[in-house]
Amino acid sequence: MKPRRDFRKPFHKKSASGTSWEAVSDWYGGHLKKTGTFQEDIVFPGALRLLAPKSSGRYLDIACGEGSFARLLAKGRNVEIFGVDAAPSLIAQAKRQVPSGKFETMDAAEIGTALPASSIDGAVCILAIQNIEKFEDVIAGAGKLLKSGAPFVIVMNHPSFRQPRQSGWGWDEQRKLQYRRVDKYLSSYNAPIQAHPGADAKVVTWSYHRPLSAYAAALAKSGFVIGDIEEWVSHRVSDSGPKARAENAARVEIPMFMAIKAIKK
Repeated sequence: MKPRRDFRKPFHKKSASGTSWEAVSDWYGGHLKKTGTFQEDIVFPGALRLLAPKSSGRYLDIACGEGSFARLLAKGRNVEIFGVDAAPSLIAQAKRQVPSGKFETMDAAEIGTALPASSIDGAVCILAIQNIEKFEDVIAGAGKLLKSGAPFVIVMNHPSFRQPRQSGWGWDEQRKLQYRRVDKYLSSYNAPIQAHPGADAKVVTWSYHRPLSAYAAALAKSGFVIGDIEEWVSHRVSDSGPKARAENAARVEIPMFMAIKAIKK
């Protein structure tokens, strides 16, 4: 019988490519400490429910950021957690947040080299796939590491309604209606995004838009079947102003996030 790998040993590390999130790591870590964020109220609970972790399982957080989801996953559970991110400062924060986890600086596109094949019981990539240029390599790497039947949960800004710089809210004065405008969908492209208001205009992160069909094709190519797709709306509520009713009606109809639960064959 082939001896099982000692997971206490270091990852097989490869150098991370340049990351656009290193320059905003302090802001991002501070942002996720706030209450009422999309991550806290919608994204993380939904991803955890879809992942459905089991006791004594081994779980991988791809592009784990500063470790907030890993901390939620570890809370009250007997699981092994592995996380990678290309931003060293975010990995440093993750190690402080989840001392029991194992985190390494790594380009997510190289995740397939990080651990033994078919050794992971589940993986997530949360609000990060749209920030990764070589997304097919991320999906292929996850396909190598996951056991047969294991889930891979990908959460992203909704590719049909939240395209960077090519979508936005509009107001129909005649109908008193808030609508979502989409100017571009099928073409893949990338765009610089200013991470947070008030920042230096030169400090940007990069977002990559692809249609949903591109993700479905990459998953199928890497040995996954899509088990579920969920679309999540904003939890925010307008409680004043002449457009409040229309804004609230639009929020519950137009999802801002999409979650894909893919199962390794």
